[in-house]
Amino acid sequence: MFDYTQFPEQTILCIDQKSFYASVAAIEKGLDPLTCYLAVVGSTDRQGSVVLAASAALKRDFNIKTGSRLFEVPNDPRIHIVDPQMSLFIKVSTELTKLFYRYVPPSCVHTYSIDESFLQLGPKTSQEQAEIVAKQIQFDIKNDFGLPSTVGIGPNMLIAKLALDLESKKAPNGIATWTYADIPTKLWRISPLSDMWGIGPRVEKTLNSMGIFTIGQLANYDLALLEKKFGIMGNQLYHHAWGIDCSEIGAPILKGQVSFGKSQILLRNYNSEEVKTGILEICEEVARRARAARKAGRTISFGLGYSKDEYGGGFHRSRTIEKPTNVTMDIYKVCLELLKENYNGKSVRQISIAITNLVDDYEVQLDLFDKNGWKKRKIGYVVDEIRKKYGSTALLRAVSYTPAGTALTRSTLIGGHKK
Repeated sequence: MFDYTQFPEQTILCIDQKSFYASVAAIEKGLDPLTCYLAVVGSTDRQGSVVLAASAALKRDFNIKTGSRLFEVPNDPRIHIVDPQMSLFIKVSTELTKLFYRYVPPSCVHTYSIDESFLQLGPKTSQEQAEIVAKQIQFDIKNDFGLPSTVGIGPNMLIAKLALDLESKKAPNGIATWTYADIPTKLWRISPLSDMWGIGPRVEKTLNSMGIFTIGQLANYDLALLEKKFGIMGNQLYHHAWGIDCSEIGAPILKGQVSFGKSQILLRNYNSEEVKTGILEICEEVARRARAARKAGRTISFGLGYSKDEYGGGFHRSRTIEKPTNVTMDIYKVCLELLKENYNGKSVRQISIAITNLVDDYEVQLDLFDKNGWKKRKIGYVVDEIRKKYGSTALLRAVSYTPAGTALTRSTLIGGHKK
């Protein structure tokens, strides 16, 4: 067992707004977010549009949830179907953050996502006092915005987040408190592994192949073997399984960006030629994100999801190159190689691209035999500056003006959705 006295013993609240998008949309229409049937969809004009959020009652009574399609929503007069209002959602999220300043100074608030925040209370706050504060915050959110919320309380950001995700949403009052002592009894029994924050399907599959099926088995696995398999991520997985997190408030739970990527669901099915346009546009965005952080990557991951009209499926492959890059056309070249090797000609509905195995851009060595290498790197930063100053459409590739291009449409959206 770890000696937890060596680790931070703070009082952290992790606050989440229940079905935030759906709840805000319900309040806007004068409906009760807990009892109404409402779905926020990407576009009410397209039957194949994805459900971005569903009210609690819609999930419970009609089994419609995030990721469902509009055509799956029953034709029932009680159900409200609405477009996203991203500007409204962002405004409400901003006002919620201001509400938190009533309880703690801005330096003690970390906005994790549009509907989730961490608050750090005073170092001598007891568990009872923390729960009183949590109840008061819930009351204020309900009174000021009409929104239901849940709260996880813990000695660090990770445990507060786990308490929120794994218990508070089922608790009668929407509040759950975890301590280090609760880790063996509450966290270790978790299975499947992907039920724990920070473990996705691919990592879960790899851990399963190592004979690890519960968080308890992960916590008691050989640390050296985990590090050999996953690198620094293996160390992090091991310590998270013990509830250990030394992140400071205001910093993300996962320290350091481990990848830059983008996944896009296309507005329609793309054929074999059109998909190359989508790939190039996404490569452009992934490269831009890496350059914004002054990072370059050696491993490029590429995936396609096929249309449900052709029974779905798809593939996801990665390739590691010799020299790290954040150049759009370098990434695009590798994606085309993977496309040629793995694509079976079906209609495409989703494209995913990411770069990992990151280094700082200034660590990238120039190739003496690639005379234009430094120019390719430099031009990316120049294009980024022009777009930052004059707008994302100030410079576009010619393919973005073809029927398969999406850059112009996406430039009118906030967070990929209607304003």
